[in-house]
Amino acid sequence: MTTPDTLRNTSIRLNHGSVLMPAAGFGTLIPDPLVTSQATKTALEAGFRHFDCAERYRNEEAVGEAMQEVFKAGIVRREDVFVTTKLWNTNHRLERVKPAFDGSRRRLKVGHIDCYIVHTPFAFKPGDEQDPRDEQGRVIYDSGVTLLETWQAMERLVDDGHARSIGLSDITLDKLREIVLAARIKPSVVQVESHPYLPEWELLDFCREHGIVLQAFAAVGHAMEPNVLADPVITAIAQRVHKTPAQVVLAWAIQRGTAFLTTSTKPQRIRENFDISILPEDAMQEIRDRITTNVRFNSVVKTGVPGFIPRVAVN
Repeated sequence: MTTPDTLRNTSIRLNHGSVLMPAAGFGTLIPDPLVTSQATKTALEAGFRHFDCAERYRNEEAVGEAMQEVFKAGIVRREDVFVTTKLWNTNHRLERVKPAFDGSRRRLKVGHIDCYIVHTPFAFKPGDEQDPRDEQGRVIYDSGVTLLETWQAMERLVDDGHARSIGLSDITLDKLREIVLAARIKPSVVQVESHPYLPEWELLDFCREHGIVLQAFAAVGHAMEPNVLADPVITAIAQRVHKTPAQVVLAWAIQRGTAFLTTSTKPQRIRENFDISILPEDAMQEIRDRITTNVRFNSVVKTGVPGFIPRVAVN
């Protein structure tokens, strides 16, 4: 049974390989490598045991060094940490998937990856340039590979034993259905933007039906307008339960059956984001029934290029 003090330590059993994934995840999209390293160590000390990385972030080395420092100090064991990283769009071709995966493993200084995720369903022109553009500044896509072919290369990583599970990110429900229908190894995790202003209930229902974990990024709204954390329903609940609005939103994410990612470089905020407690059922119902704002902050699902943009709320 989940108690107020154990919600933060919730783990979810994945649908492949009997892997347990901590529901509370720390995202490592932090531009400065030194800041990345310090934030990673602070997150480990605070209790986070799931770290979300990506080749695209260009800081896997900093995350790996920070983790190794904590492991060697005996504070945390490698086997207690769940490491996720992601295949970038320029590496979708079959011959590029394994080298990209091995590069991430090497930079992260780990023997295996707990979950390897296709960063977006969009294939870009293969090469070393992560954001290939033409003379007009338009993304150069790669029509020479399908998402299913990329997925089949991901499945082989699981067969080889180096990736314990695989997943998808920034994917629509229709695209996910296609992969689930054709896959030999089903996705274990689907990582999408989700928060009280974008609850993705239909996608969550499909994931539940197929034993897939929906993992929410931008789980507190990415500090954009309209501000999820300033929503009167959230702030009223926060006052009532003596927690911050962020703690309310993150608790809501786990209690409704999803995992979440949260990122900060501030030690106090990192500790607060892990210090979540179970919400009363009436608070969970209020969030579902009384919040009507609907907004997507990240345009990546349309283009494959990550980017948070302000939107006008639709009521």
